Amino acid sequence: MRILISNDDGVTAPGLAALHAALADYAECAVIAPEQDKSGAGSSLTLDRPLHPQRLANGFISLNGTPTDCVHLGLNGLLEQTPDMVVSGINLGANLGDDVLYSGTVAAALEGRFLGGTSLAFSLLSRQPDNLPCAAYIARRLVEAQARLSLPARTVLNVNIPNLPLDHIRGIRLTRLGHRARAAAPTKVVNPRGKEGYWIAVAGDAEDGGPGTDFHAVMQGYVSITPLQLDRTFSDAFEPLQGWLEGVL
Repeated sequence: MRILISNDDGVTAPGLAALHAALADYAECAVIAPEQDKSGAGSSLTLDRPLHPQRLANGFISLNGTPTDCVHLGLNGLLEQTPDMVVSGINLGANLGDDVLYSGTVAAALEGRFLGGTSLAFSLLSRQPDNLPCAAYIARRLVEAQARLSLPARTVLNVNIPNLPLDHIRGIRLTRLGHRARAAAPTKVVNPRGKEGYWIAVAGDAEDGGPGTDFHAVMQGYVSITPLQLDRTFSDAFEPLQGWLEGVL
């Protein structure tokens, strides 16, 4: 088993080290991660400059690009052998509901879709690493269990872990994505030379966060697992669209 590990918090992030340590004696692990924090990068590729991988003293590969760049290169020639699966994280911070649209953690796992199997993205609901050992243990257990898993090709499992010690985790729940309310307005700043700028505000609170959602599960102390697929075609819209299109041309 060969696993490619990436993240969006950057190559020196504690969550990346924790994930690698949890899997290193289970599989042959290669780590390719952004040289800087690329949170919110989504599935972006760097197309305006070359990418320069650098191997660090711990064996990790640092890349001046996005999480998607890291996995893209890892699957397409940077590594001597093609990985069997992609695992991303452990992100310090939630990736719930609409977060998956922006998350570099989830994007790295999505880029692993070309392998045909199931990729996993792990996030801990905290900006602090205190409960990383719990998250790493859960990640290891789920990666081990994936050998028994049979899902359609190009499926990604988005895993969110409550910020709790292991003995306080109540279990695992399969969930759907909830939805966030609109984010707060960006914060305007002005530099000493009078130039205006804006900081993107924090994500909105859960607007659709009832039972069955990822928001609800983690708030109740459960690990949330949401299966994601790449195909975002809205099939239910075909019928009204067909009627709308009649007579347009």
